[in-house]
Formats: sequence, structure tokens, C-alpha cells
Amino acid sequence: MRLVIGKNGKALSLVHKPTGQECLQPESKRCNNASVFSITEYMPYNNEIHLVYPSKTTTFEADSVYRIGDDLIVRFERSNWVATVGLKITDSYIGFTLKKLDFANGLGDNTQNPIDEFTILQLPIRYREYFGDWLNVVWDNNVAVNILGTDPYPRVDAVKYKDYALLQATAVRQVKMMNVGAALITTEKDKLLDCIDQLERDYKLPLGVKSRRSKEIRYSYLWLGEVTPKDIDDYIAIAKKGGFRGIQIYWPAIFKTLGHYPWRPEYPNGMSDLKTIVHKINEAGMIAGFHFQYNKASLNDIYVSPVPDHRLNLLRLFTLAAPIDKKSTTITVEENPEGCDLMTNVVWDKKQILKIGNELIEYTNYTTDIPYKFIGCKRGILNTRSDTYPLGYKFGLLDLDGEPNVRFDQRTTIQQEHAERIAKISNEAGFQFFSYDGAEDVHAPWWFYVSMAQYEVHKRLFPEPLFSTGAAKSHFDWHILTCSNEFDTFRPEVVKEAMRKYQVPAAKYLAQDFSRVNLGWIDYVAPSDKTIGMQPDMFEYICSCSAAWDCPISLKGNMDELKAHSRTDDNLEVIRRWEEARLNNFFSNEQIKDLKNLNQEHILLINETGGFELQRYDQMHDVAGGNSTIRAFIFDRSGKIYVVFWHPYGKGRLKLKIDAGKIHLYKVLGKEIPVEKDDNGIIVTYGDRQYFEIDLPRNEVLSLFRDAIIL
Repeated sequence: MRLVIGKNGKALSLVHKPTGQECLQPESKRCNNASVFSITEYMPYNNEIHLVYPSKTTTFEADSVYRIGDDLIVRFERSNWVATVGLKITDSYIGFTLKKLDFANGLGDNTQNPIDEFTILQLPIRYREYFGDWLNVVWDNNVAVNILGTDPYPRVDAVKYKDYALLQATAVRQVKMMNVGAALITTEKDKLLDCIDQLERDYKLPLGVKSRRSKEIRYSYLWLGEVTPKDIDDYIAIAKKGGFRGIQIYWPAIFKTLGHYPWRPEYPNGMSDLKTIVHKINEAGMIAGFHFQYNKASLNDIYVSPVPDHRLNLLRLFTLAAPIDKKSTTITVEENPEGCDLMTNVVWDKKQILKIGNELIEYTNYTTDIPYKFIGCKRGILNTRSDTYPLGYKFGLLDLDGEPNVRFDQRTTIQQEHAERIAKISNEAGFQFFSYDGAEDVHAPWWFYVSMAQYEVHKRLFPEPLFSTGAAKSHFDWHILTCSNEFDTFRPEVVKEAMRKYQVPAAKYLAQDFSRVNLGWIDYVAPSDKTIGMQPDMFEYICSCSAAWDCPISLKGNMDELKAHSRTDDNLEVIRRWEEARLNNFFSNEQIKDLKNLNQEHILLINETGGFELQRYDQMHDVAGGNSTIRAFIFDRSGKIYVVFWHPYGKGRLKLKIDAGKIHLYKVLGKEIPVEKDDNGIIVTYGDRQYFEIDLPRNEVLSLFRDAIIL
């Protein structure tokens, strides 16, 4: 590439040299003629500025840039600040790092008021076919232009206009200002990941490209919320039936509380028992994963009770307007507490908790007129000790999530301390992949702490995980969350609709960031009086979407539900087939294109020769007048009509008015099963999935099943 910056600080050209393509939006068509570099003050402080301009966030653009060796010296309009931006020019990228800020005295007010933001790099990149806003990349099948951080600290984003995106990387004083860097990549689309891989290695970042290229990142896995050394073999057997190549364990299956992780009684030997589980998973030819919440603590953990840690996050701060004693049930404060019932998601017992000193106080309401008060206070909850507090004492509103847990103050050392504990468990146990759950449970600035809290854990894991997923992500997470995310579960009755509405659009969206998603978690639900439960056609649909976008799935392995469901073997066989076919690249490009049609369902068969065979099929909703004890789908195959059918939760008997010579029954294609002949048709006992091959036109088959009788 060739980047040209004018002496006035404006970007003049960015050319992809092999193709000669200009990548910048022409200056005449820009809505914003921004400089490559700029500084921002949230309120302009210098006398000559605030006497003229309003007291609001103001950006001062570069008006002079010149180069000395590998440094750019940048001056700014209406400002005495001078920046030194270091360059690192390689065959893969150009790196920009803020090395120094100097203040040159001028004629007026020379107070060195702080810079709140420094834009390290900003370029107006014309749109191409795709824009990945997580990685911050514009690309098509020929050229990719990417501005990304070279460390966790810059705020990397884009301002979107009609014809172009203003790609930006900014150092923020609230997080870190000096020695913060970003890089520019402009290359062929197929070489982009090679360039990022080189950057990751040069700057010692998590190896996101290496992970994305690993075979394991494509593996689907069985998710376990309960498991012990005594029943791990049973779960491994389930995983093998479903063709899963990974098993992930949720932390509450192992530990009693989040934070200090005391062992559950089912693990009497502690780490030895956990290592046994992981060893058995690996011996079975699978990888073991750890699903944890890493940025908060349980209410009953010793981080919270009986002496709350001083590093727990407080959402709001208050000042006592009157002293309180140990028994006070009303707390008068200087600040208006309005909104304190809206600060968290689903609050603990629909109440909020105040932290004052080492005491936790539950309140039921508050006033929003002077004098401001918290009322209905219950003192010394969660085994903390009630105390007296003087006028003017500062305290705060405890930051709770909806489970409930208490979030950490990321500005303190508690996240690093917690990360050390998690990493010690993981490293010793031998976990190989991870799910960073609750990634949204950090305070502002979210663009930084969402990824930084994860990075504190990630950089302590040895060896580096094969891949990781997470609930939320920000730019730097591209290097960590290489399989992005899983979704929370949906009811069987809406699981296909949810796949169309949420998971598949996510897969399509994140493909623009050269990433895949995990199309789970899929809840395994047995039929009951409240639900039809998960059925084979639902798994066919989910797995067809998985194949279409080459995204793995994850299945919640509840042993009680697995045992209670009559169709568990069929469900697991559906998953196994699709998983094996996907991982072995069975599907052609034409088939993958067809699978992306979300309005057409597909079935993956094992044909007469034992090979995979993909067919379109459609549900028959009015079998036996719409009887709920049978599910059936129709498809054309080899010039004949086939119907796959089963009982959703048990067994039944089906009567069809057809000549026995025109219908053939199979459990396995090619191995015919005799049917029971009746006076004017046949009777079939059904439960597990079976197939009819029928020598009739499609419309007659539809009529035949519409008139069927369930005995």
C-alpha cells in the first residue's frame, strides 16, 4: 500500500499498489473532511478558547504534519500541543503509536490543560461489499482495508456515512494516553488474516488468526450444567452419540460460589476429581471447555459476605445528610437517588443493596424530593455487621447483575486477582477452550473493559486456548473471542424462528469480521404437557444452518431430559450426521447456497450405500387431520415420494388406506421392514423415525396422510 498524508494533516491517498485501487473516499464527496490526527478536550480550558467558544466537547484537528525519520510531528489548530507519532512500517502493516505530547508556549494562556482524547489514526475509507465493524475492516473479494488496535487501549470504531466509513483509532485519557497504538492494513482480501497474524505476533497479542485457522474451532460441543466424576462417563457416551468433539462444563457444576470457588461436595478430592473428568474427556478423543463468569462474585462468596471487599463496584455514590446509628431504617442523603431502581437488570429479590463501610443495607424505596431518603432499610444483611456512620460519610449503590452477583470495580486490582484464581484452576485442570459468560457485566467505558476484563484472564492461560466464546465483545476481543458467542436458549416451539431471526443473521453479520459464531446454546427439552420438546426436524434445521455457515452448535446436556425424551437417540443421530458431514466438508458450494435458504428445510440421509445424501423436505401439518401424535415430512427422491415420520414422545399405530404393494417401510434405507396388512390398507406401529417409500404422485401422498387414522 501507499499512504499519502498532506502537510496540512489531511489524508490525500491510500492506494492498494498491486491493483492500483484508490481506497479513500474522494475529498469532494466527503461529508467530513477530517484530519488523520486530532486532539479532543471535553471542555476547552485555555482562556482564549473558552472566552470565544462554547463549553462543550471540542476537537482540534491537525494542521501541520512533517516527518523526521520514523516519527511524525503533528501540530493542531488553536492548540499549543505538539504530538510525536511513531511509525512502524512493515510489509504487512503500518503501525502508529503516540510516543510523546509536548506543549509549546504561545502568546496567551499557557496552562497545560489535559487532552482527553488523541486520534492516532483516522481515514475516510470508501465502502466495498462488506464492512466488519468488530474488526473495523472494509473489504470485498479483492481488497481489504483495516484499522485495528496494536494493544488493548485504543478506542477503535468507525463513523458511517452514505458512501464511506471514517475508520478511527483513539487514545482516551480515562483509559490510557501514551504509547497507545493502532495499525493500518491494506491488502488483498485473502492476505488480510496473514497480515493480522504477523501483527499479533509482532505486538504479542492473543493469536486470534491462529485460533481461527485451527480445526478445533469448528467443533460442536455438549454443554454440562451438572457433572461429577461419577457420571462423566454417561455424558461422554451421550456426546459420542451426538458426534460432539467437545464437552464444556459450567462452573456451578464444580464450585459452590463464584469468586473464590470452593468445591462442591460432589468433588471430595477437589482438583484431583476435576482433572479426572478432563482426562476422561480427552481420552474419549474430545476437547474440554470451561464456561465461567469472570468479572463478578456470588452474593454468598467471601468477596461479599461477611465483609464485603472494598473493590466491589458501586453504581452511584451518596453522602449522608444526617448521621445514622446501628438501628436506623431511614437514610437521608444529599444526592437525589432517582433511578436507583433502574440501575441493574433484575435486582436481587426486586430490591437494591447499599454498601456503606463494611455493611450491606437493603432498602425498599426512596424519595425524590428534598430531603432525599432511602426508606424501609434492612441493616446488616448477608451476615454483615451494622454500624454507626457520621454526617458526610460517603457510600454507594452496589452493582448487582440479575442472578444475582456483584460486579467488580475494573479500575482496581480485583479483576487481576480473580483472573489469577480462574487461570490457576483452568491451567491445572487442563481445559482447552473457554466461554467468557457475562461479558457485559462491566462498568463504563464498555468499549475498553468488556475486552480488558477478558484479557486479564486470557493472558494468564497456558497454553493459550484453542478458541473462546463470549457473551459480549469489543474491538480488542477479536483476538480473544475467536468463535464469538452463543445465544441463550429458545423454546422448542420457536427454535426454528429464533434461528432465522437471531443466530443465522449473527453468523452472516460476523462473517464480515472473518469470524464464526456458535449456534447454541440449544436447550434439550423433553416433551411434557407444556411443550412438544425438541424434535428431530428441529435439529435438522439447526444443523442445516450450522452447515450453511460452517458454525458449530452447542447442546445443553441435561441428563434427566435426555433420559425422559423418547426421541433422544433420533435427535442425537441427526446431530451426529450433520456434524460429521460438515467437518468432513461433504457439502458442495451449490448445496451450501441452497442451505442458506432459510425458508426451505433439509434432511440429511444415510443412503443405501452408507453415504450422506442431502434432500429438501417439507412438513405435512395435517397428517390424520392434524393429530399431534405424529410428525411427518415429505420429500422427492430418485423419482419416488418419501415420507419421514415419528411419534414426538412415545409410540402409536398408524393406518393408511393404500395397497401394500405400493408402499415400503424402512428404518434404515435399503433394509425394508414388513408392514401389517389390513382389509383396505396397512397398519404401522411407529415411534422412532422411519421412512415410507410410496409409489404414488405427491398430491396423492398428501391426501393419503391427510386421511390417515391414528389407532
